[in-house]
Amino acid sequence: MDEFAKKKGFFWQGSEIYGGLAGFYDYGFNGTMLKRKFEGAWRRYFLGLSENFFEIEPSDIMHEKVFKASGHVDGFVDPVAKCSKCGTQHRADHILEDFLHESFEGMTPEQLKKVIDEKGIKCPSCKGALKEVYVLNMMFPVDVGSGKKGYLRPETAQGPYVNFLRHFNLLRNRLPIGLSVVGKAFRNEISPRNLTTRMREFTQAELQIFFDPSKVEEHPRWGEVEGCKLRLLFAGEKEAKDVGVEAALKAGMPKFYLWHMAKVQQFYLEVMKVPRGSFRFRELSAEERAFYNKLHWDVEVDLPSLGGFREVGGVHYRTDHDLTGHQKLANQKQEVFLDGRRFMPHVLELSFGVDRNVYALMELNHEEDGDRAVLHLPAAVAPFQVAVFPLVNKDGIDGKAREVFEGLRKDFDAVFDQSGSIGKMYYREDERGTLYCVTVDYDTEKSKSVTLRDRDSKRQVRVKLRDLPGALRGLMAGEIGFEDAGDAIKPSEPKKKE
Repeated sequence: MDEFAKKKGFFWQGSEIYGGLAGFYDYGFNGTMLKRKFEGAWRRYFLGLSENFFEIEPSDIMHEKVFKASGHVDGFVDPVAKCSKCGTQHRADHILEDFLHESFEGMTPEQLKKVIDEKGIKCPSCKGALKEVYVLNMMFPVDVGSGKKGYLRPETAQGPYVNFLRHFNLLRNRLPIGLSVVGKAFRNEISPRNLTTRMREFTQAELQIFFDPSKVEEHPRWGEVEGCKLRLLFAGEKEAKDVGVEAALKAGMPKFYLWHMAKVQQFYLEVMKVPRGSFRFRELSAEERAFYNKLHWDVEVDLPSLGGFREVGGVHYRTDHDLTGHQKLANQKQEVFLDGRRFMPHVLELSFGVDRNVYALMELNHEEDGDRAVLHLPAAVAPFQVAVFPLVNKDGIDGKAREVFEGLRKDFDAVFDQSGSIGKMYYREDERGTLYCVTVDYDTEKSKSVTLRDRDSKRQVRVKLRDLPGALRGLMAGEIGFEDAGDAIKPSEPKKKE
């Protein structure tokens, strides 16, 4: 995936001409298009879950006290194992995961050191002894002006929390309220790895939903998810299983939480087209999850290149931890008065790593097909929807192709190519996931039609120019099948031997 991503203009390590900088990645034009498409699909889906969900844009740099109140200053730490020979610092739990192929998340430095000693784990860089394990705060401090201290935000969630009460008043004192942020977060990871799935600068898409805790067992649109079966891996179990939402209710999971879990699953299975067998929710045990999370289920997809299921998001019931912390340190009430009661809202957080999801979509949809590679990306995120080619660059065909392209690019994410054979141009578009290719040929002027090719099946149909925009819209919306987009083109019959 690393070589493919670089070769095809998706992503590569930042500051590459100077040898790169670990944990920082640059996106090329194809990768940027894919990333923006994912963000757009995420916005349309999750902000569409309620008329009271809105996106905001807080500052990337925030006051030091924000992160004192949230607990990040004291508790946002990772365990570090230092090599006594080369001095390299490694993330202690990750080293154990790599060698022993099981999770060690949530263990104390003392517990990690004990396992390292018992199993004889050595430094991956030089095979030296790992003599000490300690914790390191992962935030990036920033000097602001003359003498003030701030931090690059390590998560996007605190922006909605410190802006909650203002929005509650602006939005006519209603709950639930959803405040979303799609933006950068910064964490000084000890040993960033696995390409864009663990970086020091990354993009999150989060929705913080503030609600009345007395109504956690309710959701007005519960009927939409009745009968839904969730792919759940409970803490302590080895295999995920399909569990109906009704059974999950009986297991003690509240309706408000389950409704949003079901909607998250629908996003992955129906919008991102992730195969059901490659998706699951994994429950974090009390030892693994943050102390303030009453419930914590990670969203995971199966990525063979990274060794199996990996986290790409999460559904967290954060209770009133954050608002209470800010109320105490800022000495400003964050409680609301609603329905004759004064109370502190609770928060349900839907959190997604954009870069991780982009990587996951690329791997899940990457296929080697003979001498070509294909990205079978869903229509919602494909960087380009349609490509236009001339069959040959003469006899006015290239000019007509340019005319068709200029007409389509007004309504579609379109690309034009006239370099190389028609086969090579098809393959280049397959590699970056372009859904459809339009070829202008010698018959176009006479029949007022073009050849339309489908990426996944490689089938072709002949479509009238006047019908082409409507056919493309219908195909991308799933309203028509490819065979209904135009007249089928019969493969040429082989010549008979004389």
